[in-house]
Amino acid sequence: MYTTDTLEERDSMTSAIQFINCTSSHIFLTGKAGTGKTTFLKNLAARTHKQLTIVAPTGIAALNAGGVTIHSQFLLPFGMFLPDKNATFDLNHGGNFYTGHTLSQKHPMNSLRKQVLRSIDLLVIDEVSMLRADLLDAIDYRMKAARGNFSQSFGGVQLLLIGDLYQLPPVVKRDEETIVKRYYNSAWFFESKALKQDGFVYIELDKIFRQNDDVFIRLLNNLRNNHPTEADIEELNRHYKSAEEIRSLREVITLTTHNYKADELNARALSQLEGSAHVLHATIEGDFPESMFPVQQHLELKVGAQIMFTKNDTSEEKVFFNGKLATVKSIAGDEIKVELAESHLPYTLKKAIWENKRYTISADTQEIDDEVIGTFEQYPIKLAWAITVHKSQGLTFDKAIIDVGQAFADGQVYVALSRLRSIDGLIMRTRIDPEVISTDKQIVAFTSENNLPSALPEKMKVKQREYIRQLVSKTFDLEALVKECVYIQRGRKDLIGFEEDVAKPVVEQVGQSLLKEKENTEKFRRQLLGLLDHEDTEQLLARIKKGSEYYRNFLQQEVRVLLLHMEETKQKKRMKTYLNSLSDLDQLFCKKLEELDKSLYLTESILNGKHEFDFSSLTKQRAAVRSTMLEEIKNAIGVTPEKKKKGKKKKDEPSTYDVTLCMLESGMTIEEIAKERELVPSTIEGHLAKAVESGRISIFKFVTPEEVLSIEKALAGMPEDFTSKDLFEALAGKFSYGKLRAVMTHIRASGVIE
Repeated sequence: MYTTDTLEERDSMTSAIQFINCTSSHIFLTGKAGTGKTTFLKNLAARTHKQLTIVAPTGIAALNAGGVTIHSQFLLPFGMFLPDKNATFDLNHGGNFYTGHTLSQKHPMNSLRKQVLRSIDLLVIDEVSMLRADLLDAIDYRMKAARGNFSQSFGGVQLLLIGDLYQLPPVVKRDEETIVKRYYNSAWFFESKALKQDGFVYIELDKIFRQNDDVFIRLLNNLRNNHPTEADIEELNRHYKSAEEIRSLREVITLTTHNYKADELNARALSQLEGSAHVLHATIEGDFPESMFPVQQHLELKVGAQIMFTKNDTSEEKVFFNGKLATVKSIAGDEIKVELAESHLPYTLKKAIWENKRYTISADTQEIDDEVIGTFEQYPIKLAWAITVHKSQGLTFDKAIIDVGQAFADGQVYVALSRLRSIDGLIMRTRIDPEVISTDKQIVAFTSENNLPSALPEKMKVKQREYIRQLVSKTFDLEALVKECVYIQRGRKDLIGFEEDVAKPVVEQVGQSLLKEKENTEKFRRQLLGLLDHEDTEQLLARIKKGSEYYRNFLQQEVRVLLLHMEETKQKKRMKTYLNSLSDLDQLFCKKLEELDKSLYLTESILNGKHEFDFSSLTKQRAAVRSTMLEEIKNAIGVTPEKKKKGKKKKDEPSTYDVTLCMLESGMTIEEIAKERELVPSTIEGHLAKAVESGRISIFKFVTPEEVLSIEKALAGMPEDFTSKDLFEALAGKFSYGKLRAVMTHIRASGVIE
């Protein structure tokens, strides 16, 4: 019945795609440095039929992955999630702790975020080595609550976890260590209670693209596995050069262990260059928080400065790549000419634009879309005489000076060396001491226990069978739609502007219509599962086809009723909350129609061994049907189609900052403003910080005197040329970037700091 016996012959990337497309199993996709994890992620959307979102633990990681941060997508506070509904906060600790209860009470999700989480089939988490187990459990709670499915981990959504556990580890603050140990064996993501509920498939990409030197690859593998030989150490130390020899080197970057060392090397080298400095300012529009800045906002350069590209060249020429070195040759206004390392070819820098986005639901297709909410425009470069090992992740160097004599974290030596294409480009500033080479023994054991490629073919057969059962059961189940109708009816008394004589019959009518089909759908579902168990493929596919056609027609009739009601409700005032509820129901109907469209083809294709599908034509068909239906409804009730606004904002139209200030003056809190405007609180605080800077409001409008004093004390101990990120970390993330900027502006205006 299943044709998966060729899985062993396929490469690991193909295996990963097959597990994503043909099963519902959670997947941990890993691989050594240079095995193509980033490339796999970049191409994933084009290779899967599943609707997906991409999240990452930090702003920079999210930007690089083309996604959003975990905290912004799931509206999570900073701190530690306690996977215990009975947990109390009498913990005698100074940290920030929260539970599922506090999430639902203090940080409720708006309709937009819920709809996104209800739409996705696949949640991709990049740089998962940094993801703590408790944060993954917080995601699990959010997913279950948003989707109304508490029986499956992550509300029934498949997880794709991408990362290398031999690189960046999760960070646990001192005040959280005891609590982490209370609930988890360690902070690593795989200790998550939710992930253990349904387990995961371990797939390791094994083809290395960055290096092709077998001797160097073997050496790196030995370092990675914590078993370097004497010959390995001798080989590394043969590349040692004295300080005098290093001073004479050109077109080479130093990889070091600490931020202060990299900063000192860059600052000293820049100051030693003759000529005046030029400061290049980034252009920031909309919502783009400082924690996501991909390069410096104010970049200081001189002629002769060594720089590094921080993006790949996407043009046909492919002149540079992420990590490529160059030297500044001339600066004339905005025109900066450089000479590329190695080839010595001239190149004129071009600015790049990075986008901060949020996931939304397309009004046309009711499927996941993304909306750009802010941009950052700057030259994609940074000073590059030195960089930390931590910040070199993902970069590739032809030649580098490795300074890891003070390595302090597991895997640092391995990460530094694996940035190089070849051992021929290696220059050691200090000789390697075998004692600084370390790998977390727990990770070595975890890898050994789970990396079982020979077991994947049989696991694929089992997981495919499970997936088809889930596909059949979920597609022909209307229970979620019924529950949503009941939920709307229960909440009707709390809805502002709710007119019972108009609204109640429609939602109740839809709910009753769905309930009438309940017995039929349960009987039909049992019939399909019986055919699947008896491997009667021909009859199974015939019944799925007939059932899909019947339920598609049935649901579209209910959607027409719902859309008509929504259009009529839009003509009434103070109905936003109720309309959001109707929109949630509409989105569930659209998801069910998508499932019906896919069910037959997916089942047939998986049973015949296919693993990549294109449903774009079906998506267009659904969008066309919906568009026609909406047009007919609007014509019937005399609604004039809204024209999209073009051009720039009118002079008398209030800015986004004006709107925020107006709402603040009306007595609303930051959280209330953020909820009303469907923005995150940090964005609102950013608006208020600008208002403090312009003198329109007092700092004490949204920052308490005690908070101002705490930030003032921290500022007094900061070194020169510190950044907001440095201050944020010094205060252990207690205050948002918006508050920090506002307080610094306030203090400068008071003349305390310059």
